[in-house]
Formats: sequence, C-alpha cells, structure tokens
Amino acid sequence: MKRPLALVTGGVRRLGAIIAARLSDAGYDLALSSHGAGNPDPALAEAIARNGCDWQHFSADLSDSAAASALVGDVAKHFGRAPDLLVNNAAMFGQDGWEAMDSASLDAHFRLNLFAPLLLSTALVKAHGNRPAIVHIVDQRVRNPNGDQLSYTLSKQALAASVRSMAAALAPHARVNGVAPGLVIPTDEYSDAMMMQLAGAMPLHALPAPESVADAVLYLALARDVTGQIIFADGGAHLNSYARDFMNL
Repeated sequence: MKRPLALVTGGVRRLGAIIAARLSDAGYDLALSSHGAGNPDPALAEAIARNGCDWQHFSADLSDSAAASALVGDVAKHFGRAPDLLVNNAAMFGQDGWEAMDSASLDAHFRLNLFAPLLLSTALVKAHGNRPAIVHIVDQRVRNPNGDQLSYTLSKQALAASVRSMAAALAPHARVNGVAPGLVIPTDEYSDAMMMQLAGAMPLHALPAPESVADAVLYLALARDVTGQIIFADGGAHLNSYARDFMNL
C-alpha cells in the first residue's frame, strides 16, 4: 500500500520543514518545493531518513503563475500520482507600511501569498479524484490586524477569507482549511528579552511552538469531515489587539 503524498510549498526550511517532518512521521511521502536550494533543514533530513519516506525537491518560483499552475503536474509526473495533501506554506513577508505600499509591493505579495495557493489548489483538484486535503498557512494577525507589513497582511487576510469560499466551491471534490500561526520561529531581530516580554503578552503566557502548527496541519489533513475552518495556533494572540507588529512592540 502506497504512503499518502504531501506537497509542502516552502517545505525545506523553517516552519515548512517542521510541518514536512511531522507529516513524514505520520507516514507521508513528501514533495517539497522552494525557490532556492533544495537541501532540507537537518531535523527534516533526519525525519526523512528515520521514516524511510520517498521525497523529492521541486524548484519553483511560485510568484510566476505558470510555475504555480505547473507544480502539481510536475509532482504527479515524478511520483506517479497527485498529492493527497497540499500545504500552502510558501510566503513573502515584506515590511511596507501604507506610506511605502505601492502596486509593485501589492502585486509581489498577492502573487505568492494568494494567487499561488489558489492556483495550486485548483490544479490539485483537477489532478486528484479522491477528495484531497488543502491547508493554507495564514497568520494570526488576520483576526486583529495592525498597520505594519501592510502588503503582507492584506494578502494573508485575502488568503484567510478564501478558505470558506474555496471550501464551498471545491466541495465535495476537496477539503480546504487553514492554520494561523503566531510568532513561532523568531528572526535575528528578536532578542531573548524581547521573546520573554512577548511571551508574557500572550493570553497563554507562552509563545506557540512551531510543532503546534505542524500538529494542526496534520489534524486538518486527516479530519475527513472538516472543511472551511481556520485553526489559530498562536498562544491566543488572536484574542488580543496589538498596536504594532510583534517586532515593533
């Protein structure tokens, strides 16, 4: 019996790699896409070796609509079957506020953060005949946005809004859900003191672990009767309204 196959965009680094490792542990073979090099993070490489799963890296610039539309077919050609699970994790995170926002920043963010997931989703449904699962990675800020990283925020709000619309449009042929992380993997701009302060500002007094996001993705992958839902894996951050992005608080 063949293992189920998951396509994880942005799946070789950071959060995407943690999601992919969790899926590997759960018995999935892996198609991992990225725009850059295809060497997986060490923990993901260890999971792949430990589980003996079949995996392949696919280089794709998903901001190019033709590349996004073709990726599912490329995966199906390599593995001999279409993915059973699509995790739309790849994203662009710019720093523009309203003063700097222009058509170029909006176009770049929406191409990768919204158009690519939607094109991948429709391509998957056309290629797979047995109700595949689609999970969009959004952001907790879609519930209570602020004015920072505006092009990014708007694109993620649009992706979050698409969950219900696409779940209705693609039913009964596919299930569409989302996971909204909080601050799970800090960048170098965050000091230890900042992380402690931010943890205290969360309703649960702790920042979420990236493994919680991966667990939520796996739940939605397996929950055959769940569609049109977004799980917030964010330490409760979406319950509060923050004046600035966490980096700027």
